[in-house]
Amino acid sequence: MSVLRPRALWFALMLVLALGVGLVGVAQAQPTPGLRISLDGGGEPKQVATSLQILLIITVLSLVPAILLMFTSFARIVVVLSFLRQAMSTPQLPPNQVLISLALFLTLFTMGPTLNTMNTTALQPYLEGKATAVDALKSGSAPLRDFMLRQTREKDLALFVQLSKAPRPESASDLPLTVITPAFMISELKTAFQIGFMLYLPFLIIDLVVASVLMSMGMMMLPPAMISLPFKILLFVLVDGWNLVTRSLVASFH
Repeated sequence: MSVLRPRALWFALMLVLALGVGLVGVAQAQPTPGLRISLDGGGEPKQVATSLQILLIITVLSLVPAILLMFTSFARIVVVLSFLRQAMSTPQLPPNQVLISLALFLTLFTMGPTLNTMNTTALQPYLEGKATAVDALKSGSAPLRDFMLRQTREKDLALFVQLSKAPRPESASDLPLTVITPAFMISELKTAFQIGFMLYLPFLIIDLVVASVLMSMGMMMLPPAMISLPFKILLFVLVDGWNLVTRSLVASFH
């Protein structure tokens, strides 16, 4: 048996090497597909327009994160959820992936009516060939402007109108997106901080009570956060905190 085992191992090794060499030869014999990027003449104007549309779509896709932050409810939701995680003294729980996923789905939920209107008035007519790209862009931006203006404070709009040194418009609907967008963003941040402050209060009270009790018992070396954390989690679970936070966030956009 001691003689047969080395021979069997050598035979298996030579078989594997032979199969490997054969597979490499077959792979080299097969033609390798290639990708060619050409800058030749476009030919017909229609082909040039199609190429420009593809380039525009790729550019828009690369700007999706910025569009998500600037024109939707995502910023307010993710800031409030971050405040909640800090208030509970659990900076790593829930993980960032869970918070971002929840913020994305809540954004789709709150932006649902606006997205449906944009799809009906702009995207579908454009795909059916009933509207040009420029007309679809104008029709699609109108519902988005209405949503942003409903969530923006007049004080913030007046600030950026003054900073832009543009003539004062007759109504807010006449404002360009370059003025509405930054005003919308700082309004969203202010609202998110207000909601975050309200979330901090009950957890801050728990921290103060626990710290006072520990000091009265002479346990000044014991970290209060270690004792208050279970009480925070218990309070959050008893009041069904995720339900309350989600309801408050969604209701703040109506």
